[in-house]
Amino acid sequence: MVNTPKKQELLPRLLRNKFSLVLDDVQDPGNLGTIIRTADWFGIDHIICSEQTVEVYNPKTVQSTMGSLARMNIFYTDLESFIEGANLPVYGAVLNGNNIYTVNWGHEGLILLGNEGHGISERLIKKITTSVNIPRIGKAESLNVAVSAAIFCSELGKLSLKP
Repeated sequence: MVNTPKKQELLPRLLRNKFSLVLDDVQDPGNLGTIIRTADWFGIDHIICSEQTVEVYNPKTVQSTMGSLARMNIFYTDLESFIEGANLPVYGAVLNGNNIYTVNWGHEGLILLGNEGHGISERLIKKITTSVNIPRIGKAESLNVAVSAAIFCSELGKLSLKP
């Protein structure tokens, strides 16, 4: 869980053949805690956060994880250089992407989720290899980032259940 330079160098290798969440400036501690707990539920054990994402040890974040924090690997880093060095597919949650239910996920990748108010930053939008959208059926303007993360995790969870 500790973010050391040595672990930073190993990170891209640790992420091979699995999916990991990447959070771009998530600010609400409750959202971060819920994302951690949801990822744990679906077996996603690595979350990479931008340096501006809320602190994982914020009391509200810790409380919201309901114990999942102890089982997760959380890293804080410069996302632009991390994504460039990871050499993995990047699936970005955007409003004008491919339908999440028809995306060919492959077997590994980074799921990039943006800030609650601004989405994914422009510098990271350019790093997305597959834009993904959760189709809107009703009239709501947007989804909470933790809810979006849960939908992505659920969709990826189906891959683990295939024989």
